[in-house]
Amino acid sequence: MGEVLREVLGEAVVAARVAELAAEVARHYDGADPPVAICVLKGAVYFFTDLTRHFPFSPQLEFVRIASYGAGTAPGADLRFLVDVECSLEGRHVLVVEDIVDTGRTTARLLATFSARKPKSLRMCALIDKPLRREVDVHVDFVGFTSRDGYLIGYGMDYAERYRQLRGVWEMQFA
Repeated sequence: MGEVLREVLGEAVVAARVAELAAEVARHYDGADPPVAICVLKGAVYFFTDLTRHFPFSPQLEFVRIASYGAGTAPGADLRFLVDVECSLEGRHVLVVEDIVDTGRTTARLLATFSARKPKSLRMCALIDKPLRREVDVHVDFVGFTSRDGYLIGYGMDYAERYRQLRGVWEMQFA
């Protein structure tokens, strides 16, 4: 099976939107205690790093890793938490940063888990939102880009642990 890549969002477009999105997030938290910013590994790592560097405040940085895709392209039924945050979320503002919200299953599980920890507020930020693919109703508070369909890679997103290093966002087509 061959893979064909088509650039969807160039590096400059992504960088500009991430800066704008950081400003949107900053306006939301203006006057509040800085949030705990949680990066969903591995896919959101580049987005998370660039986003948080633009914040005018200093958030506490935390990480969570969830296995949902494995080596394939479709979310599996087996959703496993491999790494969890190291701090208490109770009474704190929490911002979850994800690379892509697709079916919503992973996001719903994350938000339910974190909501049970009684944060003061809980918000979701995603580089890519694919609302037409939703299987679970999930709201994304801060959206970088909205996409219809296609398997996206680059800027942290992968196919079988490859292509994360691409500086823009690309669509992978399977020939």
